[in-house]
Amino acid sequence: MTEQPTSFERPQTGADPADPRGALLRASTPPPGALPAQARAGETPAPGSDMTTPPPGSDPEHSQPTVAAEPDTHRPRPVSELPDVIPAQTGADSASSERRTGQGVQPGRPTPMRRDGDRLRFVGAATRRIARGIDLDEIVMGLCRATVPTFSDAILVYLRDPLPVGDERPTGPLVLRLRRTDRIPEERDTEGGFVSPALQPEPTELTELSAVTAELCEVRAGGALAEVLRGVRPVFTDSPAARAALPELLGEGGELIVPAGQRAILAPLRGRRRVIGAALFLRRPERIAFEPDDLLVAAQLATHSALGIDKAVLYGREAYIADELQRTMLPETLPRPTGVRLASRYLPAAETARVGGDWYDAIPLPGSRVALVVGDVMGHSMTSAAIMGQLRTTAQTLAGLDLPPQEVLHHLDEQAQRLGTDRMATCLYAVYDPVSHRITIANAGHPPPVLLHLGGRAEVLRVPPGAPIGVGGVDFEAVELDAPAGATLLLYTDGLVESRLRDVWTGIEQLREKLAATAQLTGPDHPPPLEALCDEVLDMLGPGDRDDDIALLAARFDGIAPSDVAYWFLEPEDAAPGRARRLARRALSRWGMEEMSDSVELLVSEVVTNAVRYASRPVTLRLLRTDVLRCEVGDDVPQLPRLRQARATDEGGRGLYLVNRLARRWGATRLSTGKVVWFELNRGG
Repeated sequence: MTEQPTSFERPQTGADPADPRGALLRASTPPPGALPAQARAGETPAPGSDMTTPPPGSDPEHSQPTVAAEPDTHRPRPVSELPDVIPAQTGADSASSERRTGQGVQPGRPTPMRRDGDRLRFVGAATRRIARGIDLDEIVMGLCRATVPTFSDAILVYLRDPLPVGDERPTGPLVLRLRRTDRIPEERDTEGGFVSPALQPEPTELTELSAVTAELCEVRAGGALAEVLRGVRPVFTDSPAARAALPELLGEGGELIVPAGQRAILAPLRGRRRVIGAALFLRRPERIAFEPDDLLVAAQLATHSALGIDKAVLYGREAYIADELQRTMLPETLPRPTGVRLASRYLPAAETARVGGDWYDAIPLPGSRVALVVGDVMGHSMTSAAIMGQLRTTAQTLAGLDLPPQEVLHHLDEQAQRLGTDRMATCLYAVYDPVSHRITIANAGHPPPVLLHLGGRAEVLRVPPGAPIGVGGVDFEAVELDAPAGATLLLYTDGLVESRLRDVWTGIEQLREKLAATAQLTGPDHPPPLEALCDEVLDMLGPGDRDDDIALLAARFDGIAPSDVAYWFLEPEDAAPGRARRLARRALSRWGMEEMSDSVELLVSEVVTNAVRYASRPVTLRLLRTDVLRCEVGDDVPQLPRLRQARATDEGGRGLYLVNRLARRWGATRLSTGKVVWFELNRGG
């Protein structure tokens, strides 16, 4: 439904009456031919006016008066054209007007709200403006701009610090913080012109509200301010209770800004459960004082603002929870495995749906391999995010067992069925080996990955589509493909390639073309930078292409050259440790790293000794030269070694202690065929 602007909310010409940058709402001398009364939609015309009565059945708030003297009958009358004096009235009309205003209207003074209809229209426009806000600052700004200068010349808004959320029971003393002030600019006089600095009002006339009032106010239990807030109803500040509460609220000397008489209203802001603040409405001494009916207007403004603030605080907490949930569900940082570089992106479906079921992960595996995972749970809600978190944790656990990709998807399928009958998800699980330059991929109903070769050719990999996770009773198939050095593998969710404007295969083709075009910019011998490549991929999204959240994982395959790998099999016998030391010494000499021989031989001997003690099959020894020197010893015993402190009388048990002391880092990983114990040393020491 379209709202028609009113004279209180958005005038046709001149300054916005609800804009704090505008001048004081006033009425100038009516021009010749102007209406003798305020021309507002749905208002009964004053006697003798040229305004015609709206047709029967029309909406008085959205209809516009018809003026015989003007050709444009639908233009709302600007505020600047509102008369400052009511036309001459006779008899009861004039007397009733004076009774309502409490005094006669003087020329050159702001026009009061003379009728109940004025107040109703103002409250309607103001509450609509307040309700538009969705966060705390928008709500408070809406209150200020809706009331200044139409209802008051200045406003101070105090809010509880900290603001309670929902049914939270606040602890500690009640503290109010000055959240926002707003006032009419001081450089304008009542006639709309500029005044010289010598004629500007003094600080007691609303000059600098934030400078003369306290920022924080602690409400004393049983004090005057506590009594006013407990009463909930707005009060004039000339009442004894409010006058006693002002010094406590505004601070020492702050009450001097409050004009005498009924020109200030103190309105408590009460939310759904408790008082959350207060608003102080002020009028200049030269302006007509507030009337008793204005207390009802202040009450409506305070109520709508307080409920809006409650809504904004709850929305802010939900947004914070959603952000924290999504942040903890996705990897905070990506690992830096040997032979591969990684980059990622995540985009929620919309600001109102910050969490979803899309996820990505990169999990280091034994043998310098890395598992690349991307998945998508149906929907983009808290429930989808919770299911995604459980599936991601399950995938990490299964990856730690070094299961084949198809087995990982099989166990994820079983886990999804245990979570519920409607827990459906797609997933793609790939394992990259930088030594063999091969990648093994298994798919569960997910869009296929795209491989960007070094020369600029983009290829959609042919992998079995498989059934989504959660279907049950489906076998998954894995394929092994080449992963040449310099190539880039792109894993993504369907939100990147599918929308209401295009089907998934059209989107995949557009993605392939985008990758190929981006690679052409860097030439055939240099792959595009990963971070820039991810940004270019997201740029392919159009305005109508954000129907779902998007997860993106890019992997640049560097691999490990065969000349940087040394690999041996050792029989499980007593001579194995000595042979392992000799082989390691030869490899280090070939690589020009003789200075590391002593420490490497010592650690290799200790780890191999522990392996051959319990192994029944040949033990593997592998050295990898990258930015660090990595040593891996594998055997067929699944039990993982544990670090312990040997006693002085023990003859053994110090091998892992030495590894822990001398190695840069070390670890042990259980495999389906046994385990691997590894350690790393910094090159050159």
